[in-house]
Amino acid sequence: MTVEVFDDRPCALGEGPLWHPIRKQLFWFDILGQRLLTRDADGPQEWQFDRCVSAAGWVDEDRLLIASDEDLSVFDLRESTSEYVASLEADNPMTRSNDGRADPQGGFWIGTMGHNAEPGAGALYRYHRGEIRKLRANVTIPNATCFTPDGCHAYFADTAKHLVWRYALDADGWPQGAAAVYLDHRATGLNPDGAVVDAQGNFWCAEWGASRVACYDPSGKLVEEVALPVPQPTCPALADGHLYVTTALQGLPDAAKDDAPLSGHTLRVAVAAQGQGEHQVQL
Repeated sequence: MTVEVFDDRPCALGEGPLWHPIRKQLFWFDILGQRLLTRDADGPQEWQFDRCVSAAGWVDEDRLLIASDEDLSVFDLRESTSEYVASLEADNPMTRSNDGRADPQGGFWIGTMGHNAEPGAGALYRYHRGEIRKLRANVTIPNATCFTPDGCHAYFADTAKHLVWRYALDADGWPQGAAAVYLDHRATGLNPDGAVVDAQGNFWCAEWGASRVACYDPSGKLVEEVALPVPQPTCPALADGHLYVTTALQGLPDAAKDDAPLSGHTLRVAVAAQGQGEHQVQL
């Protein structure tokens, strides 16, 4: 597989790649740089925020629901304006949002964490039709939020615990019953970061520190891996015949940056897997 540079603007902490199904366009974030980035036929474009932004879901052709370190808001791509939707730990300056994604029922899941990954400082939330509800507390690094194509299960990881769980969902997309362990990497030390589920139900996960995106079948068996020339991939997206991967510079020593000069860039690899498509947020 040939790894291409899709965008060479270095991100301190690239995250949250979102393929907009109407615009046929990839959006992603530099969390620490407080930026939303994209590129289209006219070239690169970006929007600067005054706080950390990390994840988004699409509302319509020109609006995104964006998670920041204090709220959820609807961002108009044409006007570069934001409209407040809901508070997200606005009273806690120690935390910020991290990984998030819209579910098949139109809800939006979003995790929070300490700015310095303080143990247990974060949580997992779901926003759905005006209600935001805490689903899980005592989270350190929330990641791998994604959903099976039938909308019956959600995946979620705490990177610091080296675990990925699977939740059963009710008809409205709320978790029902206790989460079951899907992947247990405690013995190997693998770090599950962002993830996406393809149209066949396979789980594609960026593994921080392992220089790869790994593909697991619904039973948790490793079926494929995409090797990357960077040590810190953060999150994949599947669209347009490609696997897109955001990456990070954060925490890399100078020697590692020299050895992996594409760190922080957004990468692309042609793959046979078909993405299931990002789901529309229902406000």
